[in-house]
Amino acid sequence: MASPRLETFCCPNRDAASQLLLAFQPQVFCGVCLGSASAGLALSALQLLPKRGQGARKVPKAAASSSSTILLLISACDMLGALGVIFRSTVWLGFPDFVANISVVNGTDVWPAAFCVGSAMWIQLLYSAGFWWLFCYAVDSYLVVRRSAGMSTIVLYHMMTWGLAILLCVEGIAMLYYPSVSSCENGLEHAIPHYVTTYVPLVLVLVANPVLFSRTVTAVASLLKGRQGIYTENERRLGTEIKVRFFKIMLVVVICWSSNIINEGLLFYLEMQPDINGSPLKHVRNAALITWIIMGVLNPMQGFLFTLAFYGWTGWKLDLRWRKSEIPWESMSTSTAAENAYGLPSGNSVNFPDSKNTTAEPNHQADETLSMLSEGNLGSDESGFPG
Repeated sequence: MASPRLETFCCPNRDAASQLLLAFQPQVFCGVCLGSASAGLALSALQLLPKRGQGARKVPKAAASSSSTILLLISACDMLGALGVIFRSTVWLGFPDFVANISVVNGTDVWPAAFCVGSAMWIQLLYSAGFWWLFCYAVDSYLVVRRSAGMSTIVLYHMMTWGLAILLCVEGIAMLYYPSVSSCENGLEHAIPHYVTTYVPLVLVLVANPVLFSRTVTAVASLLKGRQGIYTENERRLGTEIKVRFFKIMLVVVICWSSNIINEGLLFYLEMQPDINGSPLKHVRNAALITWIIMGVLNPMQGFLFTLAFYGWTGWKLDLRWRKSEIPWESMSTSTAAENAYGLPSGNSVNFPDSKNTTAEPNHQADETLSMLSEGNLGSDESGFPG
């Protein structure tokens, strides 16, 4: 799981709330994290691997849009973050004597502390980058509708995402461990910047993405009306599919990370109390420990849940034969020239009149824009993440 508490575990003089979490069934918690991360990583890989029958539709391969590339990068960040959770939990379970040296003040062995800090930074950096990519996806979706984005903007997204993720991660860690690991958590001036830099990307996604998605849906409705001058059932269905897809993405974020926000609120409340072990705080402690376990289950599963939101369920039938045809995440790139249809997550399609019978150029641009927005849906008959 991903929490700024992972870095505070590396401090010998950690606060009482962090000590409460660390002392609560560490083997059970690491086992939960290991199982959840392993399942999430395996299922995410299963979702992204090519499946039998997906190459049946003869769609010419075209350059993938920046939106489809961003979807892949979000999945990659989540999978690498889950891999970090697996590594950290495995070491914590398999080498208890090694991990016990993390709390030794002025110890001569630096490797336990290096492992603790390094693995925590790995997890935080990858999940933070995933949030920044998710924000870029919302921005790109809006710009695609406004016809202001393309593959060239992906370079700017890379610079912003990795630059901000690394900057915030390094800044938060430096403030927490200043002047050394043995003296961290010696006051709020060390801890608060670390917590702020950790949760900035998550809060940005929770606040900004719904606004951007809402504006994109409104712009899509206008774009669909402008294609033919009318708003038919086919256009309404496509607009609904895009709206539902955005809703699924935000639903995954809320499900996987609301427990983190609740947990941090409870822990900060405990930290403000003179004695967190007092009987009046029993229910607060229990709630903090319960949400801590929930975080260990839900955080590593985000990658798999996102693939369901992006592509629907893609099935079990793997096709590992090498072929030069399109891979699943490129299967919906601007294909209207050949099929003149839009693939939907359920495997249905919305057909529009042939461009020869219209004043094609504006409509063709709208077709490409909407195709980019729906890119990432595998469009196979086996998919079907319920809307």
